[in-house]
Amino acid sequence: MTFDRADFSRIQISLLAAVLMIAAGAALAWFADRQHLASIRAEATARAQLNEFEGKLKQVRSEESEIKQKAALFSNLRARGIIGEEQRLDWVELIKEIRDTRKLIDVQYEFSPQQSLEKGSAGGYAFKSSAMRLQMKLLHENDLLNFVNDLRSKAKAYVRVRSCNLTRIPRSAAASGETALLGADCELEWITILPAKGAS
Repeated sequence: MTFDRADFSRIQISLLAAVLMIAAGAALAWFADRQHLASIRAEATARAQLNEFEGKLKQVRSEESEIKQKAALFSNLRARGIIGEEQRLDWVELIKEIRDTRKLIDVQYEFSPQQSLEKGSAGGYAFKSSAMRLQMKLLHENDLLNFVNDLRSKAKAYVRVRSCNLTRIPRSAAASGETALLGADCELEWITILPAKGAS
């Protein structure tokens, strides 16, 4: 079958319509591809923003939790009297109370002048320390442990043991009427926290 010029004129409109349809289809395909790429980029941007927001939310929650913990610790320290001026009279009365309650044989102690633990201040607060030399005569080592535990739980200060030496009391001393079997020579720190000068 052969086509001549007359046949071509008959299908010319159809060919033109087919070419236009192919061009329109190609344009639609290109536009759809552009839209698909744009939607992929938009999704990636939205996901990145979501991850960023989730990260910030997680950080805020973590900071909120940390602030609550610090606030609870601060309230606890203030309630125990650790924040504020040192109260040596209360400390002396506490030592006497523990000695009498525990029925300890002999408790001798001496406080040194208060000193700063560090230069400057931390977070608007200054840490102060008063060293205490403690000498005790004991029936057994638990007397010392109980004494220190009572101090730590009841004192209006943070009590830290820096050193402690236990020695046996010679039998001759025990035989002459001394009931103590051990001697303790310790150094403790009574730590308090004060608002730094100029802090609100």
